[in-house]
Amino acid sequence: MDKTNETNKNGWQCIGEIFNQKGDFFEKTLFLQGYDFSSNIYVIVGNYLSLIDAGNDYTAFIELFNLGFKPTDIKKIVLTHTHLDHSIGIIELLRAYPTIIQKGGFELILHKTAPTNLKKIVKEYGCKVTEVVGGEILKLGDFECEVIYTPGHTQDGICIYHAQTKTVFTGDTVLPDVISMIDKNAGGDLFSYLYGIRSLLKKDIENLLPGHDLPKAFYGKEIIEKTYEALIREITNSDSKTPWIKLAFQLAERGFLEEAIFCCNKELITNPKDLKSLQLKALCLTDLGQYTEAVKLFDEILQQQSNNLYALIGKGKALLGQKKYNKSLEYFNKALKINSHIEEAQIYKGIALYLSGRQEEAMKIEAFKKKLL
Repeated sequence: MDKTNETNKNGWQCIGEIFNQKGDFFEKTLFLQGYDFSSNIYVIVGNYLSLIDAGNDYTAFIELFNLGFKPTDIKKIVLTHTHLDHSIGIIELLRAYPTIIQKGGFELILHKTAPTNLKKIVKEYGCKVTEVVGGEILKLGDFECEVIYTPGHTQDGICIYHAQTKTVFTGDTVLPDVISMIDKNAGGDLFSYLYGIRSLLKKDIENLLPGHDLPKAFYGKEIIEKTYEALIREITNSDSKTPWIKLAFQLAERGFLEEAIFCCNKELITNPKDLKSLQLKALCLTDLGQYTEAVKLFDEILQQQSNNLYALIGKGKALLGQKKYNKSLEYFNKALKINSHIEEAQIYKGIALYLSGRQEEAMKIEAFKKKLL
């Protein structure tokens, strides 16, 4: 059961208590839920305090310091993006607590595409600004966290991922129950959003610490996938009744190969032996250079239909990608034995011959010779 749905308290709370999970990271991460005009704020406690987003509510810091922390304990602030409901708290801190500046300030960490005005103000107060692009490992308290670039909602969106606990701070990139609007004025766009969510799906994620609403334990991946599905349907201008395989073909035709594979997988959940889904997935994997997985799928298809031309040519292409030129020839020859007029099989047979050192034989294939010239 997701115990985070039961949380309805005011003030700072420990993530470990909200999730009912033990471990240093959960026990040392505090959470304050934001309201309409202020984001959630997270604090990682160590020898110093690291903030994930600063919100837009000066009372948040009054409450934090009432817990026994001091303003000068704040040494790092990471912004998931620079919308005011996530960032204006930085200005509140600098104006209300001058001791922060007197003790050397803090380090502001944000994406390099973030607006320059905030960076300029923070630097004028004497604080350090660190720009990231994604892939960096940040030391936040006692923990190492990875920066994942997730544009889409805004151009400067990032998520912060703690691999050991499979936990991610998502800002507005992923929210539990709604899809964030795309702020074009802040450089957001639909295709970048898809890229950002795709990057998250490649990580092993269980726990979601969003910029709004309540943290979610255990169901992080499912929530991210729902966001991904919604974006796919928006790109294809389709509704929930459109079959996954239909979406897969639309996406593949437009070059969205990873999204096409995602839709094929959805179709295969209900029909594991669906030939159209298996074929399209295998072809997309081949085009993405994932040849080993593609070969396995083509073998699965050929077990069902040994004379399937798409699978024979597709497996030959995947073997070509693995540089198994002589082996690939077997499958192009099988396809041409079924239908000697298939130009694609002729061309790829020529490629296999040419790359295996049999150039003279390759040049005797007119379709290959024409393509080469």
